[in-house]
Amino acid sequence: MTDLRRVAVWTDGGVDVVPGDRPVVTAFDAGLGRGDGVFESVSVREGRAPHLAAHLARLARSAAALALTDPGEPAWRALVDAVLAGWDAGTEGVVRLFLTRGLGDGTPPTALALLSPVPAEVLRQRAEGISVVSLGLGVPADFRTTAPWLLGGAKTLSYAVNMAALRHAHGLGADDAVLTSLEGRLLEAPTSSVVWAVDGELRTPPPDTGILPGTTQARLFARAAEAGRPTRVAHGTVDDLHAADAVWLVSGVRGVARVHTLDGVARGDDGLTGQVRDLLAR
Repeated sequence: MTDLRRVAVWTDGGVDVVPGDRPVVTAFDAGLGRGDGVFESVSVREGRAPHLAAHLARLARSAAALALTDPGEPAWRALVDAVLAGWDAGTEGVVRLFLTRGLGDGTPPTALALLSPVPAEVLRQRAEGISVVSLGLGVPADFRTTAPWLLGGAKTLSYAVNMAALRHAHGLGADDAVLTSLEGRLLEAPTSSVVWAVDGELRTPPPDTGILPGTTQARLFARAAEAGRPTRVAHGTVDDLHAADAVWLVSGVRGVARVHTLDGVARGDDGLTGQVRDLLAR
């Protein structure tokens, strides 16, 4: 079977594209040894990355939070263009952009773009919906914004806790998790934003809880406002999700995933999922 994965590396001489199975990062890279870096996952449809600009803006903010040298938007666009060249427009893909501190000795950072097809499990969850459990993150909702060393709101490579939360959810028989603060306030999912609907109004937790501002959630709320649908950034609880008309986890690659089960309790969506997807398709 042909390996569709591609890697592009930013070098002093420009962009170098290599096969997906070729090593490109030294074992001494700080991104590998310390998780010292940031990343973005960008959806590719019809051979294009239409929402790249929003991800590059968030990548720049994350890099600034870690005091990483960002090679800049032209470099990232050159990397994305390189891996997308000749990509089958009929294959939905994901470009992952990685920026690490490199060797951490004053040498240039490591900047990579990785392109691969969207996994079948992601497509299944998008089509069928997901079961979710609520898990506590163990920090107060308002603490991370006053503690910059905790890197709240930055999309860092240090995703071990996020992945452990997903594995724990899987161990409980669920597809995903919703994380809550010490006080029980809604935060985010390990790799997605949380959105719920109350009387037609779309709601999502505020970024001042230290969560990652979602690019897809922001685009959804912008499109909703243009269509005259009310939106609100507001604190919420798991009880609010149980009482909501519908609950979704939204992200750039998975898109809109309807939550059909929350903490073992089946729930509907009042037919709103199609409307939400239509808003994002505008």
